[in-house]
Amino acid sequence: MSAEATNPEAHPEARPELRRRGRTRLDLRRLGRAALLGPTSRDRLPDAIGHVAEAHRAHHPDADLSILRRAYLLAETSHRGQMRKSGEPYITHPLAVTLILAELGAETTTLTASLLHDTVEDTDVTLDQVRAEFGDEVCFIVDGVTKVEKIDYGAAAEPETFRKMLVATGNDVRVMSIKLADRLHNMRTLGVMRPEKQARIAKVTRDVLIPLAERLGVQALKTELEDLVFAILHPEEYESTRALIAAHAGERDPLPAIADSVRGVLRDAGIAAEVQVRPRHFVSVHRIARTRGELRGSDFGRILVLVGENADCYAVLGEMHTCFTPVVSEFKDFIAAPKFNLYQSLHTAVATPEGYVAEVIVRTRQMHRVAEAGVVALGNPYATATPDAATDPDEERVDPTRPGWLSRLLDWQQSAPDPDTFWTVLRAELAQDREITVFRADGGTLGLPAGASCIDAAYAQHGEAAHGCIGARVNGRLTSLSSPLSDGDTVQLLLAQDASSGPAAEWLDHARTPAARIAIGSWLEAHPDRAMATTSAARAPLSVVGARGGGGNAVADLPDATVRLAGCCTPVPPDAVAGFLVRGGAVTVHRIHCAAVAQMRAVGRTSVAVHWRATADVRVTLLAESFGRPHLLADLTEAIAREGVEVVSATVEPPVEQRVRHSYTLQLPDAAGLPALMRAMRDVPGVYDVSRV
Repeated sequence: MSAEATNPEAHPEARPELRRRGRTRLDLRRLGRAALLGPTSRDRLPDAIGHVAEAHRAHHPDADLSILRRAYLLAETSHRGQMRKSGEPYITHPLAVTLILAELGAETTTLTASLLHDTVEDTDVTLDQVRAEFGDEVCFIVDGVTKVEKIDYGAAAEPETFRKMLVATGNDVRVMSIKLADRLHNMRTLGVMRPEKQARIAKVTRDVLIPLAERLGVQALKTELEDLVFAILHPEEYESTRALIAAHAGERDPLPAIADSVRGVLRDAGIAAEVQVRPRHFVSVHRIARTRGELRGSDFGRILVLVGENADCYAVLGEMHTCFTPVVSEFKDFIAAPKFNLYQSLHTAVATPEGYVAEVIVRTRQMHRVAEAGVVALGNPYATATPDAATDPDEERVDPTRPGWLSRLLDWQQSAPDPDTFWTVLRAELAQDREITVFRADGGTLGLPAGASCIDAAYAQHGEAAHGCIGARVNGRLTSLSSPLSDGDTVQLLLAQDASSGPAAEWLDHARTPAARIAIGSWLEAHPDRAMATTSAARAPLSVVGARGGGGNAVADLPDATVRLAGCCTPVPPDAVAGFLVRGGAVTVHRIHCAAVAQMRAVGRTSVAVHWRATADVRVTLLAESFGRPHLLADLTEAIAREGVEVVSATVEPPVEQRVRHSYTLQLPDAAGLPALMRAMRDVPGVYDVSRV
């Protein structure tokens, strides 16, 4: 970690947001001297860690600070004599990282591990010593951070580092919290590095760590990292944005007056609320400028309203939309439908009489904590776990706060064939900015990225067994595997019984998740002949015609008339029927409820009385709809034969999106056997419906 450290004053433009917000910056050189001098009394906290203790007590008034004192003393002693590239004592780095986490509200265990996060890697301190002194939880976190930092794979260093980091994060999300704070401090002090190394570190931060901070909901770290990366990778655009903000600082800002109006409205309504003006960070201003062109005074910040209860949020929204002109298109309810990263708020925009449009965010104070600190604000997610949960570093612990996207990453990273594929797919996965939840037929849930299809749901639920997926029902209705899913859908996946079934090449066009794409690609590579077969051109309909002909069982009360059973409704005994005289003197027979009966009567066709012969022998046409698979036609024919029914003719249409339609004209020895025949055909694997034509 020390390789990325330098003098914090050497790169002042790399801290625009903190300077603009007026936050107090620590003098790390003074802390370094305090670290070397040590405490004056064994009963009081060292001066160097006093800032951490103050920030920690602001969030956790009853916290026991003695463990922080012991962790600091061990870290300072073990790092003594080590210096950063800027010439500062190395202890200033873990102190700064710990202070970042303390300001976000991290609990004591996380801060303790943060103070010690470099000791096992860079000093003679061992994990056993950390465990003996601070317990299993601290040891587990320090070990996770150490595993991330120890990796050196040459050209594959970055992909493999982040693969290990994901695994460590999956075992304890606090590992990622420390990693993000560590990268933030190193980015703040990056100015001494060569420009090419600054750019490399900034690109990795942009591509992976910033999306991970977004996914974990740690907006306070994410926004500052964005500004630091922006300053390094896009210096000209950064300077123009800085000039825009500086020019705005010299003008009249309308947002404070709008905030006063909002306070008055809420005070008159009897709603207790805190109203703030939140300046936008540099990257946000840059995005708004690119979208809207010329910026107005209200574009440089937003109004933040903090209340006590969820119901108060909607009360504030009602007052805002009543007393101001709402911009309807800007309203978003992230309380009823939270984002995948735990974020909850109401977003709206209102127009003032002066013509300004102000964006307004409404949330509770607890929502605000989570919006700023994400998983860091959740405390210890393993507080109810068994005491031995952390003793085995190879055993994955159940994390109640682990989001669905992290579980997906942990699943598919094991299947990624090489570092380059892992790196490419990781960046694509992190680029997804929205997640949906779908319900399984058994009542469980699946977390999927927005735009995911039934194919993605199949691989998320069944893994490689999804190769045999032949269809799905979404909200009870049959649909193709390529159908996209929406948030809240219920999906039932249909799997083939044939173990040799495999995915089609076109599945890759509809798969969005890395797990599905990697699994499909691996199967197609292992079965090149089958892959070619799935993409071959559709064949013409296959027709099988039996030798038997003859008429039906209907008799018309018209001597010597030819009787035909209508193909639109295929009547069979004992259906109630009606007959009509058509051209050529023939009589067509329809079921009494067939739509054609009304049409025949409307055009004045002559009605002819018809009845069924005494014999039970009948002919009927059935339509079987199924998902395509090998041997389906043979299995259907066998099921029909087992019922003692003769096939007069059969037509198989070309498959469309793996769905096939079979038409059978059948001769039944007894009409009473028709329901049993249809049930037998539906029981054939892959067949989802059988109906009379």
